[in-house]
Order: sequence, then structure tokens, then C-alpha cells
Amino acid sequence: MAAKKTAVLGKIVPDFTLPSSAGEDFVLSGHRGGPVILYFYPKDNTPGCTLEGQEFNKLLASFKKLNATVLGVSRDSLKSHGKFIDQCGFRFDLLSDAEEEACGLFDVIREKNMYGKKVLGVERSTFLIDAEGRLAAEWRKVKAAGHAAEVLEKLKSLTKSK
Repeated sequence: MAAKKTAVLGKIVPDFTLPSSAGEDFVLSGHRGGPVILYFYPKDNTPGCTLEGQEFNKLLASFKKLNATVLGVSRDSLKSHGKFIDQCGFRFDLLSDAEEEACGLFDVIREKNMYGKKVLGVERSTFLIDAEGRLAAEWRKVKAAGHAAEVLEKLKSLTKSK
């Protein structure tokens, strides 16, 4: 039986492919040469997820100046992502992880309490992958407000130290 692949801080992130709202598959290894920010969120069109996406969108030019790609990831369908992007005016792509491939790789599926019932859901988490494909930083149990700015500051500090 093969060991479960997981992303480990300081190590090369195992490659994965997910469908993207851009209409083509996103392949992690195809983005070497620039940092990749993957932010995992529970559900399209919910208040916290909308706020988080808007904050990344507002800072997108600053991320791009540092050659970084920002991507949101949830278990929602591409159709749902399309509506979410149109409604919020996001200028970055969203990845659909209906099969929980990346969710499993980054270990973001957690038991949550929804209206008194235990359910499995995505724990709001963000991962910064450096230009060489290594997991450079991670944030778990993220609060949406102010988070994108925190990720940008970390990215700036990493690019200065090179």
C-alpha cells in the first residue's frame, strides 16, 4: 500500500492537477519559477470566503509584482466558481477540488460543527509555495479579515532573503 502523499514545510510539494476556472487544468509543477499561493476556503459565496477572496483580489497587483500566482481552492464546481468570480470580480483563478486531491495533500479537511451536527469540511488554510516548488509557509485556521496582507508580507520577506 502506497503512503499518503502530504505537503511538508520546507519540502517539495507533490505535484497535482486540478480543473481551473480559466478553462484548463492547473498543474502545480507547471508553475515553477514563481511563488504560488493556494488559499483553501470552505464554500463559494459565503461571507468569510467572499471577504477573503476580495482581500486577495485587492492585493493582486502586489502579489504579481513579486511574480506570484494566487489561487483559491474549494470543493465547489467550476460552474459555482464561475458565478463566484463574476459576482465578486476576482482577477485570479479558482480551482475545483471536488475529489479532495489537494485538500488531502494539504490536510485541510477537518471535522466541523454545523448547526449541532458534525460534518467534514475545508478548514480555511493558506499555503505559500516558493519558486522551486517547496512549501515555504502555511497558515491554518485562518481568519479571513487581514489574512491576504499577512501572506503578502511573508512573501515579501521571503523574496528579500534570497
